[in-house]
Amino acid sequence: MGKKIKKEVEPPPKDVFDPFMIESKTAATVVLMLRSPEEEVLAKACEALYKFALKGEENKATLLELGAVEPLTKLLTHEDKIVRRNATMIFGILSSNNDVKKLLRELDVMNSVIAQLAPEEEVVIHEFASLCLANMSAEYTSKVQIFEHGGLEPLIRLLSSPDPDVKKNSMECIYNLVQDFQCRTTLQELNAIPPTLELLKSEYPVIQLLALKTLGVITNDKQSRTTLRDNQGLDHLIKILETKELNDLHVEALAVIANCLEDMDTMVQIRQTGGLKKLLSFAENSTIPDIQKNAAKAIAKAAYDPENRKLFHEQEVEKCLVALLGSENDGTKIAASQAISAMCENSDSKDFFNNQGIPQLIQLLKSDNEEVREAAALALANLTTCNSANANAAAEADGIDPLINVLSSKRDGAIANAATVLTNMAMQEPLRLNIQNHNIMHAIISPLRSANTVVQSKAALAVAATACDVEARTELRNSGGLEPLVELLRSKNDEVRRHASWAVMVCAGDELTASELCRLGALDILEEVSLSGSRRNKFSELAYNKLLNNNLSLKYSQTGYLSSSNIINDGFYDYGRINPGTKLLPLKELCLQEPSDRRAVLLINSKSDVKGREKKEEEKVKEEEEVMAVPKFVGEGSSDKEWCPPPDPDFSMYVYEVTKSILPIINIKEQIEVLAKYVAEKMGGKIIKEKIPDFSWELHISELKFQLKSNVIPIGHVKKGIFYHRALLFKALADRIGIGCSLVRGEYGRAWNEVMLQNESRKGVIGGLPTFEVYVVDLMFHPGGLMKLRSREADLYRLL
Repeated sequence: MGKKIKKEVEPPPKDVFDPFMIESKTAATVVLMLRSPEEEVLAKACEALYKFALKGEENKATLLELGAVEPLTKLLTHEDKIVRRNATMIFGILSSNNDVKKLLRELDVMNSVIAQLAPEEEVVIHEFASLCLANMSAEYTSKVQIFEHGGLEPLIRLLSSPDPDVKKNSMECIYNLVQDFQCRTTLQELNAIPPTLELLKSEYPVIQLLALKTLGVITNDKQSRTTLRDNQGLDHLIKILETKELNDLHVEALAVIANCLEDMDTMVQIRQTGGLKKLLSFAENSTIPDIQKNAAKAIAKAAYDPENRKLFHEQEVEKCLVALLGSENDGTKIAASQAISAMCENSDSKDFFNNQGIPQLIQLLKSDNEEVREAAALALANLTTCNSANANAAAEADGIDPLINVLSSKRDGAIANAATVLTNMAMQEPLRLNIQNHNIMHAIISPLRSANTVVQSKAALAVAATACDVEARTELRNSGGLEPLVELLRSKNDEVRRHASWAVMVCAGDELTASELCRLGALDILEEVSLSGSRRNKFSELAYNKLLNNNLSLKYSQTGYLSSSNIINDGFYDYGRINPGTKLLPLKELCLQEPSDRRAVLLINSKSDVKGREKKEEEKVKEEEEVMAVPKFVGEGSSDKEWCPPPDPDFSMYVYEVTKSILPIINIKEQIEVLAKYVAEKMGGKIIKEKIPDFSWELHISELKFQLKSNVIPIGHVKKGIFYHRALLFKALADRIGIGCSLVRGEYGRAWNEVMLQNESRKGVIGGLPTFEVYVVDLMFHPGGLMKLRSREADLYRLL
């Protein structure tokens, strides 16, 4: 160990008169002498007060009460060198008192104190002026004053002073100042690192320690790290680590090295000099928690380089890090967890932690220290990403419950990391079911409501991963989780919006949840997003289409297309084409409107009395239960059970007849042809193309509007229908008997159905997959005729 700096200040030089030996009762008299015009009296009074103040804090407070501070400040600029020196000595002692410091700030004496650091002043003045600044710099306001009065430059110069006390005081003041970013920048400009590195060679540990702590702060800046490296600073640091007698300095030395390892050039240099192995040795062998912690921090930073990870793995660093997880020191646990996170980039290391490491990290999730939980969750997140074995290991270590508990942490990082682990685990169905059984859908709601975008993003992704079945979606819906999820669709953050869209797409997998999402405005928000070139993403489009598939009336009005998988049910209505962004009015509202010259709204509703009166009561009860249990889509009815859509006994009869006569037909092509002829017959029969203007279907529709006193016309009422009437009826009936067909809206009132049939030319061919061809169904000119989609005949039907 180096020797200590002297605690007692040496007696003043011989040219100073013997001081008064004063007590508290005579101190007031001496304070009055500070106003004397005689230099000799002033010098003697200052020395006496210095001796008095040295005796303790009570005497310092006495001098403050007696008003000694203000007259003493004037003596800092006295012409007489001895008076100025003795006054400076007093302030070096008095400035350790908080009340004195406050008064000195108010008196704005910083400039006068800094002036005492001039090269021509005596060493003793340098000592006590720097002591005064060191004491004052402990508080923010004083730091600002010292910096603004140019105190850094003379303080840096004094780091090369021959006097150890001057060095110590100057270094301490600089350490306090560099806590501020602006001071660190200026320090770099003043080239303070070389003299600071020189102090690492000091024989006084307190000076070495202050120099290391200062380097630990300033090496957070890249330029400072470069300067330290260029001045062989790493050699000094490694030498300290190699000296057992300097073990009190190892903690701070490791902290500086850890900072320096953020730069690749430094990393290469320390690897070449064997410094990485020394770091590992310190982490493994030291019993001092702070040394372990800083060594683990250094390993974590070094492990961001692939070559270092490879070297660490060869040295079996994983065993060391797992051992450090068991430390009693929380800081060491955090650093070890962070190092494991970094080592996860090495696949071999990732596999190692499967059996050793994951169980210990799961235990750390139960820590009372939030930072420990966050670091452990981060390590687990990295370990389980793209690694199903590690995800299984986390579950086998009973990790699901503590992970879900972390979702209620006070630290955003911990929540985000825990959500990531649960998402990784949920990729496997058995684990997903296990997670669902631990009430994940309720626990994820709070993260969904977080103000932190990272937490929002990870929470939404967790919903997408876990809400993959009806039971989970029902729990999320009943717990109130859909509302915050829908709100995330409005986020200005791209990743949040993308993951929220993904989650909505998953949740729209069942009708009840999709209905609730629409009620909460998800469809409107996604439509708005889809119209924005900058906010739209693949998942928002998929989510929008998924919700549209549960609101076919809106889908057909917006897109003009229903696929064979879009099954038309009761309550569907064809409003006609609407532009993107236009609101589709609900069916009830449309039904209550007076007739107008606007295009008629076609309604599909098979509920009526024709199924038999004996079933009426049973169906009524069933319908009421559905009304109570299923929220209606916007535009597809109302939850108001006093209102029901208009009945359509004719369409109900159509369903009955096609089910009885066409469903039993075995050949799908024949089914389509027969159904087409049936639809044409119900809609006015075959029409000669040239005589369409004479068909007078418009008059018929107008009469129906007048008769029904509404723009909404049940499809069964239409007896004279053209393209779009017949195509809708064909699709509605085909869906009832399982014939796959699409419904496509064209221009000028055209609409048609497309069906897919096996290629006739391939029938009977052995081997190979069957090929299919798309046909357009003729419902107008040659009912039952099938036209190949790309044929001229089909083009004329669709476009002319």
